[in-house]
Amino acid sequence: MVQFSGKSVLVLGLARSGVAVAKLLQRLGARVTVNDASPRDRVDADAKELEARGIRVFTDGHPQELADACDLVVKNPGIPYDRPIVLRALERGVPVITEVEVAFQVTAAPIIGITGSNGKTTTTTLVGRMLHEAGVPATLAGNIGTPLSAVAMDTSADQWLVAELSSFQLQGTVSLRPKIAALLNIYPAHLDYHGTLEKYINAKKRLFANQEPDDIAILNGDQEIVADLASELAAKVWLVSTKRRVSRGAYLLNGKLMLAAAGAQNATPIMDVSEIALRGEHNVQNALFAAAIAFAAGASAQAIADTLREFSGVEHRMEFVRQIAGVSFVNDSKATNPQATIKTISSFVEPIIAILGGLERGDDLSALVPVAAKQLKAVLAIGESGPRMIEMARQAGVPVALQVSSLPEAVQQAAALAESGDIVLLSPAAASWDMFASFEDRGRIFKEAVHML
Repeated sequence: MVQFSGKSVLVLGLARSGVAVAKLLQRLGARVTVNDASPRDRVDADAKELEARGIRVFTDGHPQELADACDLVVKNPGIPYDRPIVLRALERGVPVITEVEVAFQVTAAPIIGITGSNGKTTTTTLVGRMLHEAGVPATLAGNIGTPLSAVAMDTSADQWLVAELSSFQLQGTVSLRPKIAALLNIYPAHLDYHGTLEKYINAKKRLFANQEPDDIAILNGDQEIVADLASELAAKVWLVSTKRRVSRGAYLLNGKLMLAAAGAQNATPIMDVSEIALRGEHNVQNALFAAAIAFAAGASAQAIADTLREFSGVEHRMEFVRQIAGVSFVNDSKATNPQATIKTISSFVEPIIAILGGLERGDDLSALVPVAAKQLKAVLAIGESGPRMIEMARQAGVPVALQVSSLPEAVQQAAALAESGDIVLLSPAAASWDMFASFEDRGRIFKEAVHML
């Protein structure tokens, strides 16, 4: 599979990663065909760009016969494995991988791989900033925005390729071997795609599958389901903990962030946890992970501390939008599962009017009930899961629970209900694909609606 030249490769799905990997494969000498199920008019610009390069593009469905004439399938991570065209390729013994695997096989750069149910984007961004602050060459890519295959050939052996990786991407890897790999946490998520929690965990574990003893695996020492993986791994294990000392990794001690690479007795204090600019207990853990990863990659303690004092967050993750008449509007569109929303709500002490709902995946909403009962004064529900969000809010005794038809309408209703000192929070606890192209699209529409008030 390392030799792509002369191979017939079928790329399933356009989007950013599909376009990037199609270009990369052609650059490597492969005969590339791209297939997207969307109508032509929805993907016309991308299709024309690839066709201008001599790449064949088929749209409006997935003709199964395309799988009969290829040596390799590179699948968009979001396309399920039970699609007929994918099953046909697998039945023929054709490898089905994601663009992350292609990128790994051709890049010269050592990879830092970061995954987890929540906190990936914040942690990945922090690592990139810490390395930049320390003068350590690094490029950010992956699920964070820029496909790995778009930068794989342009990164060198003397710089890190820092990659946010989803379970969808990892499931389609074969030989991926990060020099540093971090698993932040595991909560039930994407079970509509993976089918079971066990399969979801197995996809996450692909991050460590090819690591060797001179590599580093960084695990959440406070979450048993993650910490227990240590015994299965070949790499050196570092731990992150907010509750106890660790011999290698990062932890909290008497309100200080500590880093250790050679025993807790030799740990280095970095800063007071109160100095971390990001709000919320979950971001303390993200900061610890980022510190451990960056430290392992060569960043100085000073660069790590300076970054944590200055970095206030990423777009669509607890992003302050504006304040109107004493009401603060916060965009947390990246909260695509209940656990992420629970952490966000728990980060505030102010009364909250929450906009919840999105793609219906059947997630268990019971854990939302106690935090809703404590902090929510109203719930405005949108999307497929809206009715269950309303039911959850009523179980929690939230005074106002309304289903609305659109996100702009939810913003208007929230503004009408809010009083000075309240937070209007978009934190959907659900994916965006029932109403929006992406969580970024959802967040932008929320912000536009706020600025129109």
